Amino acid sequence: MLFRILPVVFFFFAVVDACSPSDRAALLAFKAALKEPYLGIFNSWTGDSCCGGWYGVSCDPDTLKVTDISLRGESEDPIFEKAGRTGYMTGSISPEICKLDSLTILIVADWKGISGEIPKCLTKLSHLRVLDLVGNKISGEIPKDIGNLNKLTVLNIADNAISGAIPASIVNIGSLKHLDLRNNQITGEIPSDFGKLGMLSRALLGRNQITGAIPSSVTKMYRLADLDLSMNGISGIIPENIGNMPVLSTLNLDSNRISGQIPPTLISNGGLGILNLSRNALEGHIPDVFCTDSYFMALDLSFNALKGPIPNSLSSAKYVGHLDLSHNHLCGSIPIGSPFDHLEASSFTNNDCLCGNPLRTC
Repeated sequence: MLFRILPVVFFFFAVVDACSPSDRAALLAFKAALKEPYLGIFNSWTGDSCCGGWYGVSCDPDTLKVTDISLRGESEDPIFEKAGRTGYMTGSISPEICKLDSLTILIVADWKGISGEIPKCLTKLSHLRVLDLVGNKISGEIPKDIGNLNKLTVLNIADNAISGAIPASIVNIGSLKHLDLRNNQITGEIPSDFGKLGMLSRALLGRNQITGAIPSSVTKMYRLADLDLSMNGISGIIPENIGNMPVLSTLNLDSNRISGQIPPTLISNGGLGILNLSRNALEGHIPDVFCTDSYFMALDLSFNALKGPIPNSLSSAKYVGHLDLSHNHLCGSIPIGSPFDHLEASSFTNNDCLCGNPLRTC
């Protein structure tokens, strides 16, 4: 009797772990387009049990359709600890992946050598919630129809070689919470209606070749906490109401061509902890609106054309960690007391006529 039952049990578990033949074929085509020579990531991708033992693959337990592919080249997984190295993979992402019509998560991140383009057909995966391809050599443009992915919450394609403009349709992804396009070759302007992304909490677009002005619609993004537009070719002025954004805590606009004056609301916003406006063409005075709620872990206004005195109200700030006002046209005596008593001369050098500790005596 026992020998009769065992084959039935083994057959049952094999069926439970088996994904559909079409999903299995799509996974094998995806695998065939990639080469991972060191860790044996794909060694488990054999047989029919793609829902039970294939590394990085997960399925819906009811439908046995593939829902997740999670392959990270930098991980604390034992397979990496045993090898004593991070991952390296070459090849490209096969369009066959688009046949996984129940896919919700696609992570192929930090493999350093994966090239080719983002398959345009990915925009037809209507259930996709996470698309993370960071840290590869992927080129080409962001698919024009990316806005069709109306359930997407994370889009991370940073640290690649993506070119072209940000598609206008991206503003249609109303569920998007995390957008990271940093360190690519993206050109063109930020869509004027970028502010339609009302759920977005992080917009990281630094280290590209983006031009044009900061869209005024950005100031309507009430959930945005982190905005990084640094190291681009952005021009124009800083939107006047940007400091009124209720949860904005980090604003990096450094190394652009931004002109005009610093909006007072940026300085008086007690929730803003990191403000970097360095290496632009800002002019006028530093707004004298610091208050007891001001808490800056980093405040960098260096390499601009700011003039006038250092605001006395800066002494009333609750905390200022790193402060850099160097390479401007500031003049007058450096206020005494906190936070100035812990700062070095490099925070104030190369101005027109600043004096006082830690510079020369007035």
